[in-house]
Amino acid sequence: MTIPRESKETVAFVDNYCSAYEHLFHDVSGYEAFKYLHVGMISPIKRKTLSAIARAVGLKDAQRLHHFLSNSPWDIEAVRDQRLAIIRHYLSGQEFVLVIDETGDRKKGKKTDYVSRQYIGNLGKVEKGIVSVNAYGIIGDQTLPLMFKVFKPERRLQQGDEHKSKPTLAIEIIKTLQGMGFKFKLVLADSLYGESTRFKELFQFTNAFTGWIPGNPHRFFLHPI
Repeated sequence: MTIPRESKETVAFVDNYCSAYEHLFHDVSGYEAFKYLHVGMISPIKRKTLSAIARAVGLKDAQRLHHFLSNSPWDIEAVRDQRLAIIRHYLSGQEFVLVIDETGDRKKGKKTDYVSRQYIGNLGKVEKGIVSVNAYGIIGDQTLPLMFKVFKPERRLQQGDEHKSKPTLAIEIIKTLQGMGFKFKLVLADSLYGESTRFKELFQFTNAFTGWIPGNPHRFFLHPI
């Protein structure tokens, strides 16, 4: 029987954090790539490309990292669920403020899936890029990244895709988090979501909802259940 080798050490706190995910990877090489990517994401390099991350962690090229992301047999949903389980354990049933927000990145070309000319909120204008709907938990001065879903413009749908509005994606995120046992006392979102009829479904899952009134960024409304 061949005993698997131990994974190479990286940075102590990265190794400690990633150890909770080790059981999700079928081979040591994949687990090492997982750790290398974490080191790269927190490193001071300006562009977090695979080539730049490979250089930062001492790899001769980015082939291992590329293989890990494109061909290695690991389940991204299992990794996400494990991360959320860690956060849920940390919270120990504590309620928090849930923030629904969207962000985008400007992208050139057409190779990246779902890139289209669309409004990118953090840029404040229409640009060619990719947009996601994101959920964060706020407790005191701590921000907990929870989930995100990529918005898929109708003109960029692929075979088998279904177009869903941003409020619909937000509803799916909130229902998923609620189903996993997360407890939030307040949901914060901007007027795009607050004006959506479907988004009012949130009222059956939360104690209150806050959204910005359109046309006046200094006022808000609070709608308790």
